[in-house]
Amino acid sequence: MKSLHSMAWLELVLGVTSAVVLFLMMMVTTVDVVGRYVFNKPLNGGFEITEMMLAALIYCGLPLVSQRREHIVIDTFDPMMSARVKRTLDVIAEIICSATLGGLGYLIFQRAARVASYGDTTNVLQLPLAPVAYLMGTMIVVAALIHLGLVFVPHRVDDGKSVV
Repeated sequence: MKSLHSMAWLELVLGVTSAVVLFLMMMVTTVDVVGRYVFNKPLNGGFEITEMMLAALIYCGLPLVSQRREHIVIDTFDPMMSARVKRTLDVIAEIICSATLGGLGYLIFQRAARVASYGDTTNVLQLPLAPVAYLMGTMIVVAALIHLGLVFVPHRVDDGKSVV
């Protein structure tokens, strides 16, 4: 099995995607605000576009946070634990995260299939919602797989994270 650190392509693709989406959100918001307050004509569907891009941004960022092990942790008791106990807790946490995200991914894919079958769209621009739902499900499953892979990748002692 390849090391998760060799998955630089995933980090590159999701990082660039997230950066582009964030930039486009900024541009849509700028156009909407300028249109609203300068020309008294807001961007038609600007809120819908921003909502969809925000969902893409959040869910594309989740695998990045997981791969870098940058989720919020509380490590109050870590100094009192041995390296073996910390590693055991780390493995348990990764398994729980993987199973939970996998379950959520399954539920989101079910929801995306329903949204696609109903042909749900946004109210103003009539943009289809299914692609966003499928993207959300895919990114959740990618994050679940990353957590599963992290079970086999111990933290370095000096990485500043809570588990050795």
